[in-house]
Amino acid sequence: MAAREYGQYCGVTRALELVGERWALLIVRDLLVGPRRYGELAEGLPRIPSNILAARLKDLQAAGILRRAPRSRVVVYELTPYGRELEPVVLALGAWGFKAMGDPREGQVITSDSMTMALRTAFRPHVAADLPPTSYLAHLGPAELLVRVDGSRLAVSSGDAPADLTFAAGPGIRRLISGELSAGRAIETGEVEVLHGHRDLLARFASTFHLAA
Repeated sequence: MAAREYGQYCGVTRALELVGERWALLIVRDLLVGPRRYGELAEGLPRIPSNILAARLKDLQAAGILRRAPRSRVVVYELTPYGRELEPVVLALGAWGFKAMGDPREGQVITSDSMTMALRTAFRPHVAADLPPTSYLAHLGPAELLVRVDGSRLAVSSGDAPADLTFAAGPGIRRLISGELSAGRAIETGEVEVLHGHRDLLARFASTFHLAA
């Protein structure tokens, strides 16, 4: 199946042969959020050429990582149980890559799926377990996410709904999650704008979602 073979008998080598091609893990990342139609995958990866997307989907399906599934009158792509085993790998890569992100470069975009996985990466269930259930409506660039935290359980979905705290932020949300900015300072500098709810809840958000930079 792999377009590239490394000639080594090794688990890491085999993993790279299966998901190491460009765009492959980003397709997996988005499918970890949920099943997607072909057009939804293309929309979430705006720079991927259509022929490459089709080829990666074909390769990942041949490897048993994803499958095509009929849903009503459409076909969606979804991860198989084998494919879902990649979740801790993707989350660990996200945490590792967070340390080197820096400020966004020109042309870089934020998507709902990428931000959903970023929040899942930063979530600290051991901290959240000691906090009251809280819901957040986060406007993160073009992404609008409803974030529900109940004990050690996290649910993130797209869309608008009532929440305990509604806030808007751009790429500067990274500085809050990294601890570079306190919640109060993030509000003062305009990196985060509280739209509804008590501003003190932003500190709860910052303690619940944290990644060391």
